[in-house]
Amino acid sequence: MADLGGYDASQVKDSEFEALPAGEYRAVMTESERKKTKDGASELLQVKLQIVDGPFKNRTVIDRFNLWNKNPETTTIAQQQFKKVCEALSIPKPPDSSALHMKPLMIKLAVKEYNGNNQNEVKGYKACLPQSSPAPAEKTATTGKPGGW
Repeated sequence: MADLGGYDASQVKDSEFEALPAGEYRAVMTESERKKTKDGASELLQVKLQIVDGPFKNRTVIDRFNLWNKNPETTTIAQQQFKKVCEALSIPKPPDSSALHMKPLMIKLAVKEYNGNNQNEVKGYKACLPQSSPAPAEKTATTGKPGGW
């Protein structure tokens, strides 16, 4: 037995993770694993994607690719979707899924309703444009200070 020191579950606020707004986000794949499908007859690749900047930084989204499905059409669709990940990361033949981890890419999220709750669904992947740093301010000829000062 462990003394819980007066813990009162009724005083703990519920966690309310709402779906992220639909749109494009810079993200990295932080985890991946091969899992059995619900029916146990096939397998899929489940990936965890973490938003890396903006107001939703560090939020995560899950995506699944039915790469090893008993239904050939399902497998083909999953392979086409997963190809977009590989293309976005310029890794056409990853030796394993960990080769795709921690590399930035853009994900396109949609919001869909599932069992009365809004959830995110990854609708696409593309390469990240390089993050641009601001151009150095030009100095004025007379003061030697950046323009606009």
